[in-house]
Amino acid sequence: MNKKAFVTKEMIEKIVKDYPTPFHIYDEKGIRENAQAVKEAFAWNKGFKEYFAVKATPNPYLMQILKEYGCGCDCSSMTELMLSKAIGVKGSDIMFSSNETPAEEYAYAAKLGAIINLDDITHIDFLEGILGKLPETMSCRYNPGGVFTMSNGIMDNPGDAKYGFTTEQLFEGFRILKNKGVKNFGIHAFLASNTVTNEYYPILAKQLFEVAVRLKEETGADIRFINLSGGVGIPYQPGQTGNDIRAIGEGVKRVYEEVLVSAGMDDVAIYTEMGRFMMGPYGELVTKAIHEKHTHKEYIGVDACAVHLMRPAMYGAYHHITVLGKEDAPCSRKYDVVGSLCENNDKFAVDRMLPEIEKGDYLVIHDTGAHGFSMGYNYNGKLKSAELLLKENGEIQLIRRAETPKDYFATFDNLEIFKNLEKEFKKNTCQ
Repeated sequence: MNKKAFVTKEMIEKIVKDYPTPFHIYDEKGIRENAQAVKEAFAWNKGFKEYFAVKATPNPYLMQILKEYGCGCDCSSMTELMLSKAIGVKGSDIMFSSNETPAEEYAYAAKLGAIINLDDITHIDFLEGILGKLPETMSCRYNPGGVFTMSNGIMDNPGDAKYGFTTEQLFEGFRILKNKGVKNFGIHAFLASNTVTNEYYPILAKQLFEVAVRLKEETGADIRFINLSGGVGIPYQPGQTGNDIRAIGEGVKRVYEEVLVSAGMDDVAIYTEMGRFMMGPYGELVTKAIHEKHTHKEYIGVDACAVHLMRPAMYGAYHHITVLGKEDAPCSRKYDVVGSLCENNDKFAVDRMLPEIEKGDYLVIHDTGAHGFSMGYNYNGKLKSAELLLKENGEIQLIRRAETPKDYFATFDNLEIFKNLEKEFKKNTCQ
């Protein structure tokens, strides 16, 4: 597939009059169309629910859009739970999947009525000690170990992951939970990340469905839901074929009928926890070329850095780049596109063929709608950017303002010396 930005040079030139670069911008139309497609793809399952992975894009404006399509929230921390509560998501519409979890976070999740998805067999006693009595509905995260493979090879290595119960622990855990009064059970698994194939969910589903049948037969547990978690990826590179969520839904339906329906378990709900697929393609990081450097390589310096998008620096991840206004120009120049951090891995692209870039050009870095802004940090005292929403009617809405030095120094609120920093910053900043 081709990579085409959902913003144009003309649009950005207008936007920057109010909101200077860098900033993340999201496409409301694309988000809504995708959420509707997911809903339709699994409509065959009466209990289906997508629990949006809040960690991917923890912005209440965007979460509220997904809520309109029946999505719940998959949370992994106290603040994600608080954010979900703030937009009116509560009770079993919250899935709390965390690991090495502090006691107060389990207590708060239980207070909200969230479904708690345990990561380890030892957490059963830990949770009971916190709450006194376990909730009637509980879920356990399953890690079968080994290597997860499909027809196109090795997809991931669950055996090296820190998450989940082993097979033996899962069966023992269900017996323990049942003896402690748990009535409704769920199974959860995440065995591969960012898969770009329609096979992943159906293959994972079959594996979980077969385990669910055995669990019911051997422990007597009432399996109410099976959570396929995330792992459905997006095509970051041009030329890649993206996932077809409707084909994925049909694939899961086939194995559901083959395994669960034939075992008399046709009332089991299917849950998903997609973050990247729900939001990734519908966010872009817009940045401006402010320097060029000609040394051992050709460099373009932009006003964004790894603070605004960590994935290329952290994983060497590919994010496509469009130079606005030069979409049809030949990619005749080889550049490293870099930020201003005091780290040599602060590079959005390495040896990337792009059109000739001039200072002042606007660059769009694609597919930052998930794990983009959310992974940001403040190294070198850099400040996080604004987040904007391109609404369906073409209007631009500020959905998170950019950080200021006042925000950065806010935790020093007991020190007199920092109280006038914001005033000093404004006085000395170029306008």
